[in-house]
Amino acid sequence: MRVLGVDCGGEYTGFGVVEDESDGSGLRCLAVGAIRLATKEPLELRLKKVYDGLAELLVEHHPDIVAIEDVFYSVNAKSALKLGHVRGVAMMAAAQHGLAVVAYSPLSVKSAVAGYGRAEKHQVQEMVTRLLKLDKLPQPADAADALAIAICHIHTAATLQRQFTKQR
Repeated sequence: MRVLGVDCGGEYTGFGVVEDESDGSGLRCLAVGAIRLATKEPLELRLKKVYDGLAELLVEHHPDIVAIEDVFYSVNAKSALKLGHVRGVAMMAAAQHGLAVVAYSPLSVKSAVAGYGRAEKHQVQEMVTRLLKLDKLPQPADAADALAIAICHIHTAATLQRQFTKQR
């Protein structure tokens, strides 16, 4: 299974492509980074940059699915609206490439990688580094979050598959 994890943001949209090796050797990071958005650019140009960047990743890495962070409640309505725009663009890019999108709450993502739903950003970065056997912490933190989202989906899918197999 190959997953593109996307951490949508107004300044940085993190991405990470993670593959679960079919030979049982574990998880492998194929790509990681962030699409940096100039906050002074008009919103439509920033959204186009996110779309173009994600579309390029989808063509290059051929993931099986796209995983994003679920909507969370924000005190700042303007920030939440901008985040919603970026999420919509990420979902559209996936749909235009024939891929399903799954969403996970921040609590679920942190639990899946750090074992604790209230883990701090640096704890998530460190666990992602360990789980993927990376040489250094993924930067920026949005990139580590995107990898964590992909890992969360891989773990969740594996658990659901085991449950399905047991029921048969």
